[in-house]
Amino acid sequence: MIDPVIARVQSDPKYQELRKKRSGLGWFLTLLMMIVYYGYVALMAFDKPFLAQPISSTGVTSLGIPIGFGIIIFTIVITAIYVNKANSDFDDMTKEILKDAQQ
Repeated sequence: MIDPVIARVQSDPKYQELRKKRSGLGWFLTLLMMIVYYGYVALMAFDKPFLAQPISSTGVTSLGIPIGFGIIIFTIVITAIYVNKANSDFDDMTKEILKDAQQ
């Protein structure tokens, strides 16, 4: 048996819009992360000499290290984008949907 409030929320067009926006953003950011991560893995598999290039003539750090750190930073950035969107737009939409459903 479904609670009447839950049934009203699920049938609300605003809820359907929220689900579509949230899901779309989640899939888009997931796709970006997969492209970046698997791109790096493919680079390791198919062009090791490129990643093995030293950054400077006297340094021991190869180009692969800062690229790897860049991937970590990219992950943090896209997580922050999702959290920001969730805490602003998605939370506001959720409050509005719940307010409408409880009337």
